[in-house]
Amino acid sequence: MLKEINIRDLKKSPVEMIADDWALLTAGDINDWNTMTVSWGLVGELWGKDVVACFVRPQRHTFGYMERNDTFTLSFFDGEYKKELGICGSKSGRDVDKSKETGFVPIDVDNAVSFEQANVIMVLKKIAACDMTPDSFIDESIMDNYANGDFHKIYIGKVEKVYIKE
Repeated sequence: MLKEINIRDLKKSPVEMIADDWALLTAGDINDWNTMTVSWGLVGELWGKDVVACFVRPQRHTFGYMERNDTFTLSFFDGEYKKELGICGSKSGRDVDKSKETGFVPIDVDNAVSFEQANVIMVLKKIAACDMTPDSFIDESIMDNYANGDFHKIYIGKVEKVYIKE
């Protein structure tokens, strides 16, 4: 059963949740969606709103879903399912059915998609997006992340709801 909470009442650091435990970024609806693993991201306040910033490379299958949809989710698993999260981060939804490959069961959460196994679900409304470009970086060492010139697009989502599994 899911219980709605305020994002400020999360018991675990969002930095730990994203960087150490990883998450699934999912866009689309229950009939047509794609998900990918994320281990980079930002959670904070911007423009008077609680927001999350997610980074997606244009060649990722999820990119098209992010472009076409106004809402998306971040699903967290408290460090469990690292093998399955690895599959979602290394295999493309163009080539495999990630739900079948991982056993993750998709669920509709406020007309967005998350997974039955998730312990924390953030439902986000896309409010801004911008392309990263080489001239964006002051620290030139960041360019080491872009040897192929495949720069991320940043999506900023307003936190609409946060659910925890009870």
